[in-house]
Amino acid sequence: MWLKPEEVLLKNALKLWLMERSNDYFVLQRRRGYREEGGGGLTGANREEITKHWEWLEQNIMKTLSVFDSNEDITNFVQGKIRGLIAEEGKHSFAKEDDPEKFREALLKFEKCFGLPEQEKLVTYYSCSYWKGRVPCQGWLYLSTNFLSFYSFLLGSEIKLIISWDAVSKLEKTSNVILTESIHVCSQGENHYFSMFLHINQTYLLMEQLANYAIKRIFDKETFDNDPILDDPLQITKRGLENRAHSEQFNAFFRLPKEETLKEVHECFLWVPFSHFNTHGKMCISENYICFASQDGNLCSVIIPLREVLAIDKTNDSSKSVIISIKGKTAFRFSEVKEFEQLVAKLRLKCGAASTQYHDISTEVPISSESVDPSDDIEVQSLICQKECSKTVNTEALMTVFHPQDLETLNSKTLKEKMKEQSWNILFTECGRGVSMFRTKKTQDLVVRGIPETLRGELWMLFSGAVNDMAANPGYYAEVVEQSLGTCNLATEEIERDLRRSLPEHPAFQSDTGISALRRVLTAYAFRNPKIGYCQAMNILTSVLLLYAKEEEAFWLLVAVCERMLPDYFNRRIIGALVDQAVFEELIRDHLPQLTEHMTDMTFFSSVSLSWFLTLFISVLPIESAVNVVDCFFYDGIKAILQLGLAILDYNLDKLLECKDDAEAVTALNRFFDNVTNKDSPLPSSVQQGSNVSDEKSSHIRVDITDLIRESNEKYGNIRCEDIYSMRCRNRLYVIQTLEETTKQNVLRVVSQDVKLSLHELDELYVIFKRELFFSYYWCLRAPVLKHHDPSLPYLEQYQIDCQQFRVLYHLLSPWAHSANRDSLALWTFRLLDENSDCLINFKEFSSAIDIMYNGSFTEKLKVLFKLHIPPAYTEVKYKDPSKGDELSKEELLYFSQLHVSKPAKEKEAESAKNSPEKGKEKVDIQAYLSQWQDELLKKEENIKDLPRMNQSQFIQFSKTLYNLFHGDPEEELLYQAIAVVTSLLLRMEEVGRKLHNPASSTEGLSGAVCASGGPSEGQTESHLEKDPSSLREEPQWSFAFEQILASLLNEPALVKFFEKPIDLKAKLENAKTSQLSSRTRK
Repeated sequence: MWLKPEEVLLKNALKLWLMERSNDYFVLQRRRGYREEGGGGLTGANREEITKHWEWLEQNIMKTLSVFDSNEDITNFVQGKIRGLIAEEGKHSFAKEDDPEKFREALLKFEKCFGLPEQEKLVTYYSCSYWKGRVPCQGWLYLSTNFLSFYSFLLGSEIKLIISWDAVSKLEKTSNVILTESIHVCSQGENHYFSMFLHINQTYLLMEQLANYAIKRIFDKETFDNDPILDDPLQITKRGLENRAHSEQFNAFFRLPKEETLKEVHECFLWVPFSHFNTHGKMCISENYICFASQDGNLCSVIIPLREVLAIDKTNDSSKSVIISIKGKTAFRFSEVKEFEQLVAKLRLKCGAASTQYHDISTEVPISSESVDPSDDIEVQSLICQKECSKTVNTEALMTVFHPQDLETLNSKTLKEKMKEQSWNILFTECGRGVSMFRTKKTQDLVVRGIPETLRGELWMLFSGAVNDMAANPGYYAEVVEQSLGTCNLATEEIERDLRRSLPEHPAFQSDTGISALRRVLTAYAFRNPKIGYCQAMNILTSVLLLYAKEEEAFWLLVAVCERMLPDYFNRRIIGALVDQAVFEELIRDHLPQLTEHMTDMTFFSSVSLSWFLTLFISVLPIESAVNVVDCFFYDGIKAILQLGLAILDYNLDKLLECKDDAEAVTALNRFFDNVTNKDSPLPSSVQQGSNVSDEKSSHIRVDITDLIRESNEKYGNIRCEDIYSMRCRNRLYVIQTLEETTKQNVLRVVSQDVKLSLHELDELYVIFKRELFFSYYWCLRAPVLKHHDPSLPYLEQYQIDCQQFRVLYHLLSPWAHSANRDSLALWTFRLLDENSDCLINFKEFSSAIDIMYNGSFTEKLKVLFKLHIPPAYTEVKYKDPSKGDELSKEELLYFSQLHVSKPAKEKEAESAKNSPEKGKEKVDIQAYLSQWQDELLKKEENIKDLPRMNQSQFIQFSKTLYNLFHGDPEEELLYQAIAVVTSLLLRMEEVGRKLHNPASSTEGLSGAVCASGGPSEGQTESHLEKDPSSLREEPQWSFAFEQILASLLNEPALVKFFEKPIDLKAKLENAKTSQLSSRTRK
C-alpha cells in the first residue's frame, strides 16, 4: 500500500527502524522487532506487497530522477507521484461507475480545467507523468470520448494539453534509457510521452479503443449506424469499452457472428475424452454459444452452439461439474466451475430460448450414435427455401461436378489423398465431427498438410464460422438471389466484366454452370452489402470457394471473409489491406532486419504483397497450391497469410539481397511462385497450373507448398493473434491519417490554382475547416443537412460544412467579422457560395471567399459586397428576438439559409445528378464528369455588366453594411463622410436619370435629406434611410448598377484605401486555431 510521504519529526525515530535495502534515492526499512520473537506486525500490507512496490520504484522512478538538477525537485516530484498513486489505488479499488463520488470530483476538475462542452463525456482518468523535454511533469490524464487531455500544476507551473483522438497518427507503448515504459502519442507531427502509470496496459488498451472508435465514427460512419451505443458518445463508458473489446476478441478467436456479445467467463476444467485428462481453461458464454479455450499449450478449443444443446445437467459430487449434452450423443463435462448451480439455471433458460429460435432446424435431424455432418441439419431448411424461391441454385460443389473421383484408377496421388481422408476420419472419431468438435494441435497439423478435396468445403465452413451464419439464416441466400435477380447497377456491370476472368483456365468457369453460379453469389453479396458492393479480387476468391463448397455455402464463406476475417478489405480505399500491409512491414522489420536494411524503400513490400492479401495468394500461386493456403487461412485467419509472406521472403532472402532494384526483386519472386508445386494434389494435370510451366523454368528448384507452409509455422508460429490485433489497431491510425493527408494534398493542389493564398495558408485554412466539421460530428450528431465523410466522392466533396459551421468560421476568420450585422453577412456569404442550393459548401468555395476578403482587389471585394445584397444571396432577415440585437439563433440561421432553395423533387433530382454525376445515378457517368470539368475550364470571369441592378431596399442595406464595416476604424469619421458623399452622388445621378425618362417624378425628399447631411456621421444618413423608408416606396422604384456604385466609390480615396490595406492573415489563422475550441466551451 502507498502512504502519503511525511517528514519524521520524532527525535531518534530512525533508531526504531532497521535497514533492509537502499539506493541513491530511497531506503527500505523494517521496524525493530518485526518478524522477530516478541515483535510487532505491519498493519495493512505484507512483505510481498512491499517488495513489489519497492521493485516498481526501482524500475519506474529511479531512472527518471536522474534528470532533475536539485534534491528539492526530486522530493516534489516523488511526493506528487506517490499522491497520484494513492489516488489511483483508491480509484481502482472500486469500479468507476460504482464510485460516483470520486468520479464526480474528477469530472468537476476536468470541466474546470478544460471547459469543454457538456456533451463531452469523460470516460476515465489516470495519474501519470507527461514529459516536457527531458523533465517529467506529474499530473492527471483525462480520457474522454473525443479528446485526450492532460493537466498539471506543480511549483507554480501549469501545463494543459488537449489532443483530439481523430488527429492521432501514432499510439504505441515504448521504452528507452530514461523511461522503462511509456505511451507515445503522435498528433499532427508532435510527439507526446506519458509514463509512470500504475496500470499501463489497461490505460493503453483504453486509449487505443477510444482512438480507433473516434476514427471509425468520423471516417467510417456506416460501421456504427446499427450500433446505438457507439453511435451516441454519451453512452460510452470505460466498462462498456472494455466489454466491447473482450467481445470483439472473443468473436474473432472463435469465428462467431459479429452480433455475439461475451456475457460471462468462468475458469474451469474440460474433460478431454481422447486424451483422458482435464484441461484447464476458460468457459466463455454469449447469447447463442458456449465456448472453451485451454490456457496450456495443448491448443484445445470447443464451440457449442446452443441450437445443438439437448440437455444441461449438474453433478451432485464435489467436482462442481456442468454436463452439456448435444446432438450426436456427445457430452461435454466442465468441472470446478464456480457458482455452477446458478450457471446451470442460466444455461437452461438460454437453451430454452435457443431451441425455440432454431426449432425448425433442431427437429429435422434425428439423433444417431454416429458422428453427424454439421451441414445436414442446416440444409433441410435452406433446401426447402431454395426449391420454393429458385431452382437455379447449385447444390453441389463445382469440383464434384467437373472432377468426380475415379475410384477405379488408383495412383500414388490418389492413395495419398485417401490416407489424408483416413487421418481426418480418425480425428473425427476422437474429437467429434461438426461445429462442436475438439480443435487441437493435431487438427492444426492436419490442416498444414492440406485438407482432402472431399472435406474441404465442410471444413472451410466449420473453421471460418460460416456454418453458424448459415444456420442462423436459413433460406436467406435463396431469397437474396431472387431479389437481386435482374438488378442493374455499377456493381453488376463490374461483375459481368470480370466473370470470365475468374480462373479462366478451369473447366468449371468455361461453362455456363460455373459462370452462372459465380454471377449469382457475387450479385447476391452486392445486394446484401451495398456498402462494399463488388470489388476486384472478390471474383477470384469466390471462384475458388465455389470449386469446393456448395453455392449457398460459398456465399456464406464470402460473407465471413469480407465482413469478419478481412474487415475493410473490399471497399474503395481497401483500408483493411493497407493496414495488414503495414502490419506485414512491421513484422519484416522484426524478423528479417537484414532485408529491411537492404531495401531503402519499405513501400516495395506493400506494392508487391497487395495481391497476396487481397486474393489469399490465389492470384500468384498455382491453384493446386493456393487452396492449401486457403485451408490455413480459414483455420488461423490473417496470421497464416502473414506467416507465409515472411516465409516466402525468408526463402528468397539471398536473391532479394542481391537485387539492385525493385524490378529485379519482383522478377525473383514471380519466378519463385511459378515453381511452387503441390506434389500431392489429386487434381488432373489439365487443371494444375504448376505442371504447365515451361521447360525453361523447370531448371529452377521446385518448392512444395506443404513444406513452405510447415516452415512458416515452425519459424513464425510464435506470432500471437493478440499481437496482430494490437498491430492492426495501431497501424489503422497511421493508414487512415496517411489517406487523409493524401486527400488534403489533392484538395490543396486543385484549390491553389484558383486562389492567391499561399500553400501554407491553404494548409492552415484546411485544418481549421476540417476541424470545425469534426467538432460538429462530436456534439451535433444528427444535424439535418450535415453529411458524414464519404471517401467514394471526389476529393473536394468529401468534406462539406453547413451554414452554422460557416458562421463560426466566418466569425473566426473574416476581416469583416467585427461588423454589427456579422451574422447576416455570414448568412448572405454562405448563400452566395452555395451555388447548387444543397445548403452545404466545400473547401474550394470556402477558401475562395476568404481569398477575396484578404487578397482581392478593391473591385473584387466591392463586387462580393454588392452580390451579398442582391438575390440569390440576399434575403431579408427578420429577428425573432430583438433583445439579442443582430445575433441569429442556430434555428434562424438554418431557416434563412434554406429559403428559396426548395425545389420540386424531380427538378432537385435532375440538378443533383447534373452537379454530381455519381450521386445522381447508380453508376458513375464519366461523360457527365468530363462535361462538368470542361465547363469549369472554360468558365470565364464574370462580367460586371452582367450583374443585376440593386433596388432601393437592397441599397439601403448595402449602405448600412458599409457603415458597420467602418465602425472602429481609425479613419472612421473620414469614411462616414466619404460614404455619405457617395450615397448623395448616386441618388442625384438616379434623380437626373429618372427626370430624363419621366420629368414629373422627383426624389427631392430623399436627395435633399442626404445632401443636407453633408456626410458628417453614420447616424444622420442611416437614420433617415431607416426612419423614412415610406418616402422611397411612395415613388416609383429606382435601382443602381454595379458600375455606378464602383465609379462613385473610386472617387473617394479613403474608401479605396480601406479596402486595399493589407490584412495579416497569418495572425488571424493562428488566433483561429487557438480559439476554435474555446469558442465552444461552457459559458
